[in-house]
Amino acid sequence: MEAIAVEKHQEHKEKVRQVYLEVAKVVVGQEYMVNRLMIGLFTNGHVLLEGVPGLAKTLTVSTLAQVLHLEFQRIQFTPDLLPSDLVGTMIYNQREGKFEVKKGPIFANIILADEINRSPAKVQSALLEAMQEKQVTIGETTFTLDRPFLVMATQNPVDQEGTYPLPEAQVDRFMMKVFVDYPTKNQEMEIMRRISNMKFDYNVTTVLSKEDIFAIRDQVNKVTISESLERYIIELVYATRKPLEYKLNDQAQYIQFGASPRASINLNLAAKAMAYMEGRDYVLPEDIKEVALDVMNHRIILNYEAEADNVRTPDIIKAILNKVPINK
Repeated sequence: MEAIAVEKHQEHKEKVRQVYLEVAKVVVGQEYMVNRLMIGLFTNGHVLLEGVPGLAKTLTVSTLAQVLHLEFQRIQFTPDLLPSDLVGTMIYNQREGKFEVKKGPIFANIILADEINRSPAKVQSALLEAMQEKQVTIGETTFTLDRPFLVMATQNPVDQEGTYPLPEAQVDRFMMKVFVDYPTKNQEMEIMRRISNMKFDYNVTTVLSKEDIFAIRDQVNKVTISESLERYIIELVYATRKPLEYKLNDQAQYIQFGASPRASINLNLAAKAMAYMEGRDYVLPEDIKEVALDVMNHRIILNYEAEADNVRTPDIIKAILNKVPINK
């Protein structure tokens, strides 16, 4: 690697570290959530955040957009939202005597789909083309969305009245589903003090530009992963489909459908991004295990027996990680 390339590489790593510090000016804790959002950003993957209200999901995404100097749009999903409210529509210009395209909020770099499960399937499916194809069709015209384009969606696991579960096809398009947990006692003390003392400063400094993000994506793509670890990823995914072959007898009775091929692809990408942010240019088994839960927990469909026995997807994934060996 040339000296200039190495220097640029170190500069980007320092900027990534600075992103965490800037977000921490506004958001107390939640480094795990920020890390997963960064993985999505550097691998061109969408992220679904699930957690109870008040855990700063919306605040974290909007703050990150400021730090990255990207165009940001927040869309509050409601039961009466229409697809045209999302992507845009054709309006008639009386002066010109013709129809014109009025673009919707989807035309931004980072989209916060807040409480995505509050809208019916027809609105949720309006995101599908944008998320997968990075384009939107309005009338007879197809528009390419600006890069980078990321959907960060939030959903509330409680208060399910009046909500619409996301279709499996759409859930699978999210690279990761991240469970956002409560802050620690010390973190909550800091949050309480900041708010009560009116010392909540929302001003952050821009750290990464679009050019930096694209450069980091190239660097993440160059992170190496050995063939044995590639096979390990395949074995992990196959264990969700054929659990009995991996002696997962206790878990097999609960799995209705295993993970799709997107799980293999995204495990590879997320592990590379994790290695990069840890300062390495090669993937370790720990990188794969670190991201396995977030990449696979929404891709394994459990049956009613699992619900009756209070078995959750993370339990299944932990058992798989403990059982599937890494063959050298």
